[in-house]
Amino acid sequence: MTVQEHILDVSGLEPPEPLEQILSALEKLKYGEHLRVLHRREPFPLYAILNESGFAYETLPGKSTNYEILIRHRQEREGGETILTPKND
Repeated sequence: MTVQEHILDVSGLEPPEPLEQILSALEKLKYGEHLRVLHRREPFPLYAILNESGFAYETLPGKSTNYEILIRHRQEREGGETILTPKND
């Protein structure tokens, strides 16, 4: 199964637009898809929202921006089963 990745570059936006655009994109994110956010700052307020909303994330050094945040649903579905994955602390 190929994972579909969506890329959202918010690196040129001023607050609160990055957070608003990320949350809007997450509303459309399906199980099995990932969202890669390109950001110039580490979005600390986003992390609490992701944890509360059932998303897992990983923050990495970016290639074209300072940060890349990989976001997916915490409960990934494989073959009709729900797989529980640990949330980030």
